[in-house]
Amino acid sequence: MAALRERARGALLGLAVGDALGAPAENLKPSQIRARWGRITGYVAEHPAGTDDTEYAIFSGLLLARHGSALTPAHVEAAWHEWIADRDEGPFRGAGFSERGTLENLRRGLAAPISAQHRHAWSDGLAMRAAPYGVFAAGRPAEAARLVAVDGSVSHDGEGIYGGQAVAAGVAAAMAGAPAGAVVAAALAVVPDDSWTARSLRRAVTAAHRGERAVRRAVVVGGYPWTDLAPEAVALAFGAYAAADGDFAQAVLTAVNMGRDADTTAAVAGALAGAARGIDAIPAEWAAAIGPARGSCLPAMAGHHVLAVADLLTAAAQQAQRTQQTQQAPKTPDSPAARSSRVPS
Repeated sequence: MAALRERARGALLGLAVGDALGAPAENLKPSQIRARWGRITGYVAEHPAGTDDTEYAIFSGLLLARHGSALTPAHVEAAWHEWIADRDEGPFRGAGFSERGTLENLRRGLAAPISAQHRHAWSDGLAMRAAPYGVFAAGRPAEAARLVAVDGSVSHDGEGIYGGQAVAAGVAAAMAGAPAGAVVAAALAVVPDDSWTARSLRRAVTAAHRGERAVRRAVVVGGYPWTDLAPEAVALAFGAYAAADGDFAQAVLTAVNMGRDADTTAAVAGALAGAARGIDAIPAEWAAAIGPARGSCLPAMAGHHVLAVADLLTAAAQQAQRTQQTQQAPKTPDSPAARSSRVPS
C-alpha cells in the first residue's frame, strides 16, 4: 500500500502546488501573463500559498475521511454548517460565487438540493475540491463520481456537478496508475456524453498535441466576464494534463500560463499528475513551499496540511476495503462468522 500512499500524497500536494503557482495568474490573459512575468516557470509570489481551492479540498477531504462511502447530503450540509456557515465569518475571502450563494442559502435555513439553487451552480467550485474523492476511491472512478456528486448536491447543479465528477473520476483512474489517455477516458465515462463538460473535454484533449494555445482556443468562452465556468476550467486542466502526457511540472505550468481561473486549472492538473506519478514527481522546491493551510478563506481549515489529509484518506480507504473484504468472505462451518450466524434450535 506504500504506492497508494505516495500517489495520494502526490494528488493533494500536487493540487496545493498548482493552486499556489496559479494564484497570481488568476483571471489574467496569456498576453497579460507574458507582459508581467514572461513565461511563469515557478512561484512568482513572495510567499506562495494555497487559496480557497486548497482549503476547500481540505474541507472535503476531512469530510470524506469522517464518513467514507456512507457519505450523505445531510453529512455534507452539517459540515458546511459546522465548519463554515455557523461560524463568525472572520477572514472568509477569496471564495467563489457558488460558495457565497450556498452559504447565503444555508444561513436562510435552506437544505440540499435547494441550497444549490443559486445563480452560480455551474461554477468550478466543486471541481476544485473533487480530488479527495478520487484519492479515496482509487481505481474506482464511478464510485468517486458518485461520492463527489453527494458533496456537490449542497452547492452545485448540472454542469457544476459534472465538472466535479470528471475530476474525481480522473484522479481515481490516475491513482491506479492509468496513463493520461485512460485518465481522460475515465472522466468522460462519468458525465453525460452530450453535456457541455464532455464536449469541452473532448475538444481540449483533441487539441492537446498542438499545445496550450490550441487548448485554450478550443474551450475558452471568449468575451464572458467570469473565468470559473466548470466546463471551461475542467477542460483546460485536462487539456494541460494531456498536453504534458502526465508530466507534473509541464502539466501544471501549461495550466498556469493559459490564465483564466489559473489557480483552479493548475490545481486540477496538479492533482491528476500527482496522483498518476506520485509525490516524487513534484519538484522539491515547489513542494517545500507548501505548509499548513493558513485559513485565509476558511478559518476552520487553518493548521491542516494536505499531506495529513492524504494520509487520513489513505487510511480510510484501506479500512473500508478491509471491511468490505470481511463482509464478502465466505463463511466456513467453523469460522467465527459462521458460528455467530447460527440460530439456536
